[in-house]
This record gives sequence, C-alpha cells and structure tokens, in this order.
Amino acid sequence: MKSILFVINTMGVGGGAKAILELFKQFDFSKYEVSLFVLTGQGELVTQIPPEVKLLNKKYFPISVLDKAGEMQLLKTVIKSMFTRGTFFKRIGYVLSNLLDMIKKSVIHKDKLCWKILADGAPRMDREYDLAVAYLEGGSAYYVASYVKAKKKAVFIHTNYELAGYTRKLDEDCYLIFDKIFAVSESVKKAFLSFYPECRKRTSIFYNLLDKEEIIRKSKEPGGFTDCYDGLRILTVGRLVPEKAHDVEISAMKILKDSGKPFRWYVLGEGEMRKRLEDQIRRLGLENDFILLGTVENPFPYYFQCDLYVHAAYVEGKCIAIEEAQILGCAMLVSDHAGIREQVDEGVDAEIFELDPNILAESILAFTEHPQKMKKYGCAAAERRQENNQKEISKLLELL
Repeated sequence: MKSILFVINTMGVGGGAKAILELFKQFDFSKYEVSLFVLTGQGELVTQIPPEVKLLNKKYFPISVLDKAGEMQLLKTVIKSMFTRGTFFKRIGYVLSNLLDMIKKSVIHKDKLCWKILADGAPRMDREYDLAVAYLEGGSAYYVASYVKAKKKAVFIHTNYELAGYTRKLDEDCYLIFDKIFAVSESVKKAFLSFYPECRKRTSIFYNLLDKEEIIRKSKEPGGFTDCYDGLRILTVGRLVPEKAHDVEISAMKILKDSGKPFRWYVLGEGEMRKRLEDQIRRLGLENDFILLGTVENPFPYYFQCDLYVHAAYVEGKCIAIEEAQILGCAMLVSDHAGIREQVDEGVDAEIFELDPNILAESILAFTEHPQKMKKYGCAAAERRQENNQKEISKLLELL
C-alpha cells in the first residue's frame, strides 16, 4: 500500500481546506494510506476529514484561525514555534531582511513572515512517505521541502504568487526541491513561472475538485436566510481578509441604498478585517443593509436563495466560491482580476465589473432591472461543465 502525506497550513473555512476535503473523497483507501498534518494545528473543518485519513497532529484545536479566540491560539502556536529548536535566533535575520523588503514596497504581509517560523518549529516526522504533498503555498511548502522525508514531493499553488506577496527570497527557493508543482489555474501558473521559470517542465494545472451533486443536495437542506427580507438579496462568500474587496462592496451598498432601490447585502465569511469592515458599515449607516453573517457549516442554501451573487477581490487564484455559485445557478457579477475569464464566460454566464464602488453599484442596478437576463445567466452558469475529478487526481497519483 502506497503512503501519502498531505500538509496544509490550516483546516479553517476557506478554498484550500474545502478543496483538500474533496480531494480526499477521490481516494481508494484500500490502495493508499493517507495522512494529514495541519501546520497550525487549527481549523474547524477537521471534523469533515474522512475517518480513513489519519490526522498526525498530537494536539489539535478545532476552531477558526480567523475569529478572536482562533487568532489568540494561533499567536500561541507561533510563539511556541519561535522558541523551539532556537528558531527565533536562527530566523531573526530572515524576518528582518524580508520585513525591510516589504516596507520598501509599502505592503507588510505578517502571515508570510510567520510561515518559516511555523515550519521550522513544527514537529518532525521520522517516517519516509512514498509521496508528500504540500497542499498550499507558504508554510506547508516550506515544511515539506525541508523537513519531510519522501520518495516524491509535490506542491499546490492556489494564489497569484506575486500579488499575494511571495518572493524567492521569502521562499528560500524551496520550490526547486519539488518533483511536481500544481497550479489551480492558468493565470496562477503564469504568475508562478514568472518567478520560477526553471520549474516550467515540472509545473502543470490541477483544477480544484467539486462534488456537484453534493452541493446541490446540501443547497436544499434547511438553512439560509432567516430575516424575512422581501427585497433583492445580494450574496458574497469570502473571508474577511485584505485580499477580498469587501470595502468596495460596502461602498457600493451605500450607493444602492441612496438610490432608493430595495437591496440587502450578505457576506458569509470571517477574518481579520471584521472590525474595520464593521466600522465602515457603521460610518455609512448600513447596519441593516450590509450584513456580516460569519461562517456557517452549510453555505449552500444561501447561494440557492439569493437573487444575485457578487464576488469582488483584489487578489484571487481560482475561486471555489464562484464555482459553487455556478453549480447552483446564481446570476453573477464578478470583479475583473487575473484569471477570472478562466472561470466565467462574460456575457453568457456572468458579467465582469471594474473594481470601483460606483461601477459596481451601476452594474448591480442595470443587471437587476433585467430579471430575464439574470435568469438566463444563472441557467448558463448551472450548465457550465465541471472538471472531471478522477482525471484530475490521476495527475497526482502518476507520481507514485
């Protein structure tokens, strides 16, 4: 039986964790012994891991990394890692040098500075695996590259490498070690190879896996909106993090409210930007108009019940939320960012807008004034072909 180790940064609600859970469903566990190590030892989706997958963390906290309690636990984990094996002293030069580079660019990515510390301070594994897979860029990639023994190693890239704040200096060229590099979209692959051109022959596309029938089934379960609102409902699904353009959405909602048309906007997701977004909502008097719902175990009834799905982002790889909205036949407006045209067919199953509050508000008003057009887009989205899951996983298993 072949042994496979997966390493992921967290198992919190997010695209990466959702994708790895779907990947696990594709395994024949009579042929493969599958293990999982979560670098932060944290995340609420751990309860959805199949029983056949062995969780290697000796201590695990099934809480979000994005709420206050989760942030405190993550801070404790980082501090513990700093003082394991003298990591702080070994890495202080690395942190200061990369921090200086970020200051010069006027953007500080705190999480990127911590990934090496977490990887260096994490428990070591004596066993050699047939295949080790770092399922996310950053921490899991650093850990697998440096500290996992395996006959073959693979890594997944889920985001635009440059826009997310990565550099070769930050990575210490770890990607040169991997036998195979999988990007989740063509645009993600292109961005990565602009920094690592020597990895071209080892880099290919591996699309995120989704269970269409399961998503449709869950969309019909009890749940969804409970506020009895009878106007038009707009839904956005995305973590409350700087990469998502929730600030633009809030400003657009203010314009919609001033227009006098009946709209209410809901966001499913949690994250570090909550307080800042709540302040913006309060400042614009939108407490009853722009609702931060947090995370829910089953988001699909919300997709099914909303009138319009809007996705705005500054940085995006390949968005699972957009694919979920397509499966459930949502009429969609999506922001124009790298790779979006790989996911939607403009003018057929979605409309694309420039990331500006006025343009977004105008697009929503124009779109919702044509209900037949919205219905047509939703039907086209639902009919969009999904990737073949078995075909995708074969790309990974070929390494064995």
